[in-house]
Amino acid sequence: MLVIVCPGQGSQTPGFLAPWLELPGFRDRMGWLGAVAGMDLIAHGTESDAETIKDTAVAQPLIVGAGLISLLALFEHPADGFRTVAAGAGHSVGEITAAAAAGVISAEQAMVFVRERGRAMAAASAVTPTGMSAVLGGDPDEVLATLDTLGLTPANVNGAGQVVAAGTLEQLEALKASPPAKARVIPLQVAGAFHTSHMAPAVEVLAGYARAMSTHDARARLISNADGTVVHSGREVLSRLVRQVSNPVRWDLCMQTMLDLGVTGLIEVPPAGTLVGLAKRAMPGVETLALKTPDDVQAAQRMIREHGSTGAGDSQSQSPTWRLVIAPSKGAVQIESVAVGDTIEPGAVVARISTLRDTYDVTAPHGGQVIEWLVEEGDPVSPGQPILRLHPIS
Repeated sequence: MLVIVCPGQGSQTPGFLAPWLELPGFRDRMGWLGAVAGMDLIAHGTESDAETIKDTAVAQPLIVGAGLISLLALFEHPADGFRTVAAGAGHSVGEITAAAAAGVISAEQAMVFVRERGRAMAAASAVTPTGMSAVLGGDPDEVLATLDTLGLTPANVNGAGQVVAAGTLEQLEALKASPPAKARVIPLQVAGAFHTSHMAPAVEVLAGYARAMSTHDARARLISNADGTVVHSGREVLSRLVRQVSNPVRWDLCMQTMLDLGVTGLIEVPPAGTLVGLAKRAMPGVETLALKTPDDVQAAQRMIREHGSTGAGDSQSQSPTWRLVIAPSKGAVQIESVAVGDTIEPGAVVARISTLRDTYDVTAPHGGQVIEWLVEEGDPVSPGQPILRLHPIS
């Protein structure tokens, strides 16, 4: 099984886009997305220096645009990806890339959303001097306890012994001066304390835009970086994209869900490298590839042939998407008092999935009449597996 992952802010480096412009059509498509975003993404990806592309308002559209266009080098027709890729996920702003790739929103919607996300987050960052630092190594419980003592937020829990702390510059200096035992603290080149309460003003801005956006249900499994669950409803994906701005990223749980799915291959789209590095440490036995330049496309296409499979995304598309209710995570099913023939309202809880970590409600986003239960009480399910078929309410 194959998963494609999309990196977040901090993955960009000066000039990373230059080699991709040699591919037919890449420059024109990138120019178009730049026009939608209202900035020259080609110039930023080839000529701008590190300080310029560190700016949140520049970095985020650049990362999303590069990820979306590079995917076309792997799948000239988007449906090819839907049929062969088991799941997609994105770290922080990369979740917008993944949402567009899964057909939840269009590329143009993604660029408008990420443009406004970058601007709003940059404005929120300007209120108080804040930043982020990676904490590498140390006892996980001791690391989290130290952050709590200093008033810092574990904004990214990345697994493989890496936690990213976020807060004021004074708090981060205190962490650097007194790090947890056996841990290293490395300041990150970002413009603010992302995925913390400092970003609350940006959430308000994005919530307003989200109410005006149309969505489609995901055509492939989307693993949410909020908690590692598989999300199917387009409206829920968009709602999570809004809340994600001030919520921590749990990439450790995303990687666990990939393992639960039985993923054997992982490809990271440009600007690639960070997520592959984490996967190599946390997902042993999974083949990984960082798609850094067009020279890597041939290897990526070989991985797609070997790890992808026709119908890999069928759990999302074997019936019209509004007729399926899916499991958000691996676990055992507990069916609520919902029988075949019953009519349920949109948002009704129809089942629960119990895991070793937690219990998740399974809701019916669209409501309708129950046609068929696809599982029985106590059955084990995998993330994204259909469990209930509905006929929509007319």
